[in-house]
Parts: sequence; C-alpha cells; structure tokens
Amino acid sequence: MTGTRATQKDVAKAAGVSQATVSLVLSGGAPSIPPETWARITKAAKDLGYVPNRFAQALKTSRSMTIACIVPDITNPFYPSLIRGIQSVTDGLSYDVISVNTDGSPERERHFLDWARQGRVDGVIGVFFTLRAQDFSPLIEAGVPVVRIESSKKQGGEIAVDDIFVDSRAAAYAVTEYLIAQGHQRIAMVAGRGGPQSTRIEGYRTALAAAGHKDHVVVDEEFSEIGGTRAAEAILANGFEPTAIFAANDLMAIGVMQALRERGIEIPRDIAVVGFDDISAAKLVTPSLTTVAQFQWQMGERAAQTLMERLRGEKTGPGTAVEMPFNLIQRGSTKAA
Repeated sequence: MTGTRATQKDVAKAAGVSQATVSLVLSGGAPSIPPETWARITKAAKDLGYVPNRFAQALKTSRSMTIACIVPDITNPFYPSLIRGIQSVTDGLSYDVISVNTDGSPERERHFLDWARQGRVDGVIGVFFTLRAQDFSPLIEAGVPVVRIESSKKQGGEIAVDDIFVDSRAAAYAVTEYLIAQGHQRIAMVAGRGGPQSTRIEGYRTALAAAGHKDHVVVDEEFSEIGGTRAAEAILANGFEPTAIFAANDLMAIGVMQALRERGIEIPRDIAVVGFDDISAAKLVTPSLTTVAQFQWQMGERAAQTLMERLRGEKTGPGTAVEMPFNLIQRGSTKAA
C-alpha cells in the first residue's frame, strides 16, 4: 500500500479472515486460532506495514503490549542476537521488546523482578545469575509469565517458569575432549565469576579426569577481555606451561589471545585457544577463534514463542524445559599439539 496507512480491515482482506480474528491475533489473544492462521495474519500485517494503535490496545486488553528482556551485560555481543531472535517473534504480534541490564547482581535482578510485577510489562524473558525458580512465584501469581535462558540442564518444575537451555557442562566436556584428542595434556581454563562458569568448569574437569590429566583453573572477577588477559597472565606466571587454554566465553578468549601475543607466544603453534559462545568477533580475530556456537537467535525465538503461548493461554500448568543444540566450531586458533 502507498500513501495510506494500513488498517486491520486491510490485514483481514489480505489474510482471508475476519477483522475480528485479526484483532484477536494482533492483541495476543484467542488461543483457539490455528497456528497457520496466526502465521498468515502476522505475515499480512508485516507485508502491509500495519502499525497498531498501542494505546487503544492497552486500554482494551489491559496489557502493556511490552516484553522485557533482562540480561546481565547488554555490552556482551552474545546478547544482541538473542534479543533479535525474540523480536523476530514479537514484532509480528504487535509486542515491543525492551532490554534491561542487571550486571548479574542480585540486587538489580530483584529490582527488575519487582519492576515487572508493577504491570509495566506483560512477560519476561531473561538470563538470571542469582534468582531461582521460587523467586519468580510472585510474578507468576501476578499473571506475568517468565521464560529463562539457562546454561545448565533443566527439567521443569511445579512453578510455571519455562526454561530454554544449552547444556554448558556437556559443551565444555566436548571442547576438552576435542583438545585431548589433538594431543593436549596440559589444558588450562579461565573463567569469570557469576553466570555459567561453574557448569563449564565442571565439564572441563570431568573430561580431564576421565583422561587422567590434571586441571588448572583461574577465575577472574570479570567475564570480559580484561578478565581473560589477567587470567592468562596468571597462568603464564605460575609455571603450569599449558599447551591449550579454554576460556569460558569468547570475550575472555580474545583477552587470552591478546596476553599471549604480547608475550610473543604464537597461536596455535605454542598454545591453542578455545572460546565459548561464537560471538561475531570470533571469526574476525587473528587467528580465527575455535569456539562453541549456541545459536542465540534460535534460543531467542524459542523463548519468545514459549512466552506467547503462556500469554495466549495455550500453555498452562508447571514449568517446562527445552534443550537447545550446541556445536563446536573449529577454526584457526587450535591445531594438533
């Protein structure tokens, strides 16, 4: 359409449904409407450039038409792709996504929990380092569904909090097995405090123990490039003499690589380096970084789909858990020892 603003009537005509059905779908209601009809309506709305009257929708449905995405560090390149995945679902359903940063602190995580309970958002998708399922009970009781992005294996539970997770322990085990298969025996690991470091360290240690090798872990205060640089310097100073260093995320791995280069240590000839997350910079550094892909976009999509099912009443009852895949991406920062 050109020159005029698309209406729900236009969307209904394009999708071959009634205007009432379009209104229900674009307001996030009507759980009985078939998924294919939902998809047809949301595609028609997008193609026509339909812009809803959010104020009118909020008055009619008593909803804010807003979803909160709560993350520990908005500057970490891992999270923008996750948020884009969420938006790929919510945009077609007339929901906005706002992102908030907690720095992984318990106080800020609880602050945003209380903030969400005040009716500012209709649902929450988040990465929480300190909150447990029971902490979300007041939010669930207030009718605000919660989907967590988790880094350890989950099974669902009585509280209606849904989890989307990648098994970081299994992924770290696979990374360590890969390095051992290349002939590495002195494999060090660096990690930052808070977040997924415990499960990733556990997988690393389990794989080394199974092969009869000793572990060597340095944990820095920051899950960042600076933290990776400091941790690598500590390893190089204490006489462990690793042939490989496994970093608990890509930012730390890039910091490790910087520390090695400053000491004239060649990667991967002298020391191999592996990261975790497959952020966009992983393929751009020199040498390109071997790492674990977690498919953040798809995680965001699945989380948003689950949240919308709760909002539409299609999903009820106890919390569920969905495991997402990971993949070891082999690049130039590793080779046979």
